[in-house]
Amino acid sequence: MHTAVNGEAAQERKAPGRPRNAQADEAILDAVLEMLSSGQSVAAISIEAVAAKAGVGKATIYRRWPNKEALIIDAVAAMKGPLPEPAGVSVRDDLVMLVKANRSGRAKRFGKATVCLLPEFLRDEQLGQMHQAIVEPRRDVMRGVLRRGIENGELRPDLDIELTLLMIQSPSMMQNMLNWNPNVPEEGFAEALIDGILRGARAV
Repeated sequence: MHTAVNGEAAQERKAPGRPRNAQADEAILDAVLEMLSSGQSVAAISIEAVAAKAGVGKATIYRRWPNKEALIIDAVAAMKGPLPEPAGVSVRDDLVMLVKANRSGRAKRFGKATVCLLPEFLRDEQLGQMHQAIVEPRRDVMRGVLRRGIENGELRPDLDIELTLLMIQSPSMMQNMLNWNPNVPEEGFAEALIDGILRGARAV
């Protein structure tokens, strides 16, 4: 699979011309996510099928995205939504907010799309790298909260930030996508997860 998502491609999608239609954009991206959520592979999805499902013409899609892969990556980015902004009051409150932000709205609605895409990310290195480029800024937000906690004495100075990130994000992701352990209640999940991790991460 050859992809063409780079600065030039992004510029092409935003080039002057016919104004973007936010409603059409959302319909197109939702159509992609619904198709992925139903179990269709990237290879099985066509621009023609997306256009038909979204109720737009193929030209409408091609004016916005240079190829199918760029469209799929933008759909994943749209599913995740804008980067959350921590309030900066306490590490606990900020981490709870970040976990909740990944378990609500479109991310919750289209959680199965990520499940269906995971084999694609493993099979296609370039597509996987593009997905990492979407995820990494979100990791950076959480890294910033953890670093702040170390600096202000809320968290232990020897805390392994990357391992702590993994411990926070992995259970949330598995529950969100697969309801991995149905015995864990949805209500209060973010608070319980963060409180459990902070028991070992707080400064003594």
